[in-house]
Amino acid sequence: MSETAAPGPAPVPSSGTVHWIGAGLSTGGGLAALCAAADRVRLWHRTEERAGRALAGLGLTGRAEPRAYTPRALAAELAPGDVVVSMLPAPEHAELLAACVRGRAHFACSSYVSDAVLDQLPAATAAGVVVLTEAGLDPGIDHLFAHGLIARARAEIGADTAAEVSLTSYCGGVPAVPNDFRYRFSWAPAGVLNALRSPARYIEAGAETTAPRPWEVTRPHVVDGEPFEVYPNRDSVPFVAQYGLPPAWKPQTFVRGTLRLSGWLDAWQPVFAELREGDDRRIAQLAQELATRYPTTDADRDRVILAVTLDVQAAGGRTWSGRYLLDMEGDAEESAMARCVSRTLAVGVRGILRDALRPGLHRAAETPERSEEWLAELAGEGIDFTLRTDG
Repeated sequence: MSETAAPGPAPVPSSGTVHWIGAGLSTGGGLAALCAAADRVRLWHRTEERAGRALAGLGLTGRAEPRAYTPRALAAELAPGDVVVSMLPAPEHAELLAACVRGRAHFACSSYVSDAVLDQLPAATAAGVVVLTEAGLDPGIDHLFAHGLIARARAEIGADTAAEVSLTSYCGGVPAVPNDFRYRFSWAPAGVLNALRSPARYIEAGAETTAPRPWEVTRPHVVDGEPFEVYPNRDSVPFVAQYGLPPAWKPQTFVRGTLRLSGWLDAWQPVFAELREGDDRRIAQLAQELATRYPTTDADRDRVILAVTLDVQAAGGRTWSGRYLLDMEGDAEESAMARCVSRTLAVGVRGILRDALRPGLHRAAETPERSEEWLAELAGEGIDFTLRTDG
């Protein structure tokens, strides 16, 4: 990747040390990649013993140092220019970032930017701290695909040409061998349930639309002849600007959402009934029940599908369409989800280690040029995807 630091506050020079916090389902080959790129790597987990077992499972014994994580223990070992990589749930990122600002260490995660993180950006920037976010699968690779498609369409159609566009971005982690539940937990069940409880805002038929219960607008979606089910999630509308959609292009459809196996909507009806009626306490209890009922075992194999499609209908009848597709199965060495999330995050962290990013907020990519560089690195990391265009 050939990015260069922009003018502005100078970043705290990299120390070459990486602190990887957490060893859950999304920790995979990215940690190994950083063991090769960094001078020193520490894996922080609930206990030092569990951290050691996680390193052994990844074949990294002796290449990273196991640590028992507490905020105080991390702060005691944090030095200026270190990089903290958080694999913890998003609500815990603000505390970690605060520790990074105090210690003048850089911060990276794969999660969406939260308000609590945004509140700390002025202090982080002034301290020379790089804050890398949205650098996983979704969000992350989906951003790269969208930037790439829009750049290609702009080159063919022209940014000043009036056009109507449809952009859909659907991502899902599913069981490679379908089960009765039509799902495999690839992250905390509580997070899955609470995401379903959050309203979704998106553009449909040219107008902003909100679904209070996203699963209630689930619809069929076909990818290469295979039927799936999809529904919108979170707030898609701000990404019209984040992806740089030209002002002359009017979005008729703009949806970032979740992809599930066909039959998921029926299989999850008992869960939806609980989501409609349950309070926070009951939903937390339900998450524990589902984790027990549908455990993820070492024998399970997951599958990740990410399909990002852009269709442009320009004035005068000219059309352009393109699609990126990532369809990957996990293996005995690494789940597909861990591969996509952790290796994408490692690409960004390597940029921090090279002192290539300016202080302040970054996402997986903010420009088409950076997107192409990230995708080239990911292809070299074993992340396979295809691009099809027509027009």
